[in-house]
Amino acid sequence: MPSRKDFPGVSELLTHAVEAVGGAEREGQVRMAEAVGRAIRTGEHLAVQAGTGTGKSLAYLVPAIRHAVEKEATVVVSTATIALQRQLVDRDLPRLAKALKKPLGREPTFAILKGRRNYLCLHRLDTGAPEEPEDPALFDPFAVSRLGKDVKRLYEWSSDTETGDRDELVPGVSDQAWRQVSVTAKECLGVSRCPIGVDCFAERARGEAGRADVVVTNHALLAIDALQGYQVLPEHDLVIIDEAHDLVDRVTSVATGELTSPMVSAAVRRCGKLIDADIADRLMEAADGLTIMLDDAPPGRMDEMPKALGGSIAAVRDAAHACISALGSERKEEVEEATARKLARSLLDEVHDTAVRLIEAYDEDRAHQRDVVWLQNDKFSLSPRPPALKVAPLSVSGLLRERLFNVNTTVLTSATLTLGGTFDTLARQWGLPPSQGAKKAEGTATDKPPPADDNAPNWTGLDVGSPFDYPRNGILYVAKHLPAPGRDGLAKSTLDELAELIGAAGGRTLGLFSSMRAAKQATEELRDRIEHPILCQGEDSTSLLVQKFADDPRTCLFGTLSLWQGVDVPGPSLQLVVVDRLPFPRPDDPVASARQRAVEARGGNGFLTVAATHAALLLAQGTGRLHRATTDRGVVAVLDSRLATARYGGFLKASLPPLWPTLDPEVARAALRRLDDAAPA
Repeated sequence: MPSRKDFPGVSELLTHAVEAVGGAEREGQVRMAEAVGRAIRTGEHLAVQAGTGTGKSLAYLVPAIRHAVEKEATVVVSTATIALQRQLVDRDLPRLAKALKKPLGREPTFAILKGRRNYLCLHRLDTGAPEEPEDPALFDPFAVSRLGKDVKRLYEWSSDTETGDRDELVPGVSDQAWRQVSVTAKECLGVSRCPIGVDCFAERARGEAGRADVVVTNHALLAIDALQGYQVLPEHDLVIIDEAHDLVDRVTSVATGELTSPMVSAAVRRCGKLIDADIADRLMEAADGLTIMLDDAPPGRMDEMPKALGGSIAAVRDAAHACISALGSERKEEVEEATARKLARSLLDEVHDTAVRLIEAYDEDRAHQRDVVWLQNDKFSLSPRPPALKVAPLSVSGLLRERLFNVNTTVLTSATLTLGGTFDTLARQWGLPPSQGAKKAEGTATDKPPPADDNAPNWTGLDVGSPFDYPRNGILYVAKHLPAPGRDGLAKSTLDELAELIGAAGGRTLGLFSSMRAAKQATEELRDRIEHPILCQGEDSTSLLVQKFADDPRTCLFGTLSLWQGVDVPGPSLQLVVVDRLPFPRPDDPVASARQRAVEARGGNGFLTVAATHAALLLAQGTGRLHRATTDRGVVAVLDSRLATARYGGFLKASLPPLWPTLDPEVARAALRRLDDAAPA
């Protein structure tokens, strides 16, 4: 290994790595790599917006690996999607490790780490899972039959798998089946007490992660590591968060609690003969009372806790506490009894702690409330589930500041971080101080240091741009002449506009809709009007639909949220992206509406802070589907006239790539016809 004096610099290593993997060095990539290296040296946090095609994975991996090898430290890279995890572990890191072996003096190592629930538990597989059906559909003999087949597959797979990682099982199994063969961290006996601990897949993954230079994980596990009272990730001093635009939503999801009557009943069954029957019966009675209350309560956000429901939750809390006390502390006992006690305590703790949180959510006045509570009732849906009380944090900024930015040097990156032309919107959500009016360069947010603040983390924002020539290669067409979207589905004029655009493009269309209802309406009505095939999300697995769409340039694909961020189809198969309406959160979304109200209670603009930010982020992600390679060309058509007429339209447009703008439908259609004529037959 080279001495520290002779250790190669970031720029030298990046040049070597790019040449070794057969790529071409890009200006934005070099700027980003140097900025990441500077953040590592100074300890100042960094937010980097790097457009598609920048090569940002190499730009952060090269300085991160250099740091890990030189300092013999571990670096954590967190992503939001399985697809990016797989890209890093299966493609980017193996190639990079070989490329950097010679200049660094040894081959860097890497590992992937997920939450314990993602790994097969050999002990649970050996002893069997307690019967705890939580879904009414499981009483359907056909559903039970499917569950049995899935579990049988898992038993057979357990003999073949080397990792026990659920994501490696193809095709997958239902969540209910997976629960039969896995445990949470709280349910785990621990490697020292478990009879199969030495062969544990989860422990093996943790061991590999502890020895690796780079550990690839996900935002959910990063949140669990911050939220729990015990360490999940190995010791590290640098965190790189890719797909950072998704960080707040993923952390919020992990921090959301749920209480259902079947959960309480399952906790009673887990207690079994471990505690006195009278004490367990109290909890079962509380579960029955909760069932009655939830069946009668209207779904939606609860601004006030109904007195009767509050009493029912308090009864669950007190009865669960009595069961926990009766279980007592861990003791020396047979493995079977220890397992039963661990499973019982885990669910009892969850029931008790969630009940406490639900009650305490109303302790503060509206402007200072920390949590939002709502009732989710899906019993009349196609996949009915019991009513569930949910509680989620209104903000995770304090958690992120305390448990992430105050502990580790952190780099946040994505193709979409500047909303309204500034990092400040997302910075506030992360718990970082705003940059207070720093100027931005034309078309990008500038590299800008924040103001001095002794009580807040220091951070820098950097937009390295994109190698794509957006104004030359893409058009942003806003259909200003159309009526504003209503609540009664897509208007005839909107469907006519969509049909004309698809006709001009010769297919090649990705339709991004604000609801599944709108996507299905457009699919049904346009299939009879246009000659090109239309695929609709839900008709097959999303991955297969995207593959069919990519394989046939004349095909159109319509869908909702996962397509806004999950489609990567370069080339002539995608030359038109259509957005039916601005993607504001639904008015009845409990978390978004509560956050908006909380901002307003403190004197702020709730709509701009919450709803417009949500729309800007999704709109930027959606329009980003058009350009996936430097040769891509096409049109983004927004069929919501509010983007051109509303006061907030400027904020939303400033969040998008700098496409050439037009309000003229014939300009957009003519461009699409030219592209269709020029595309390979």
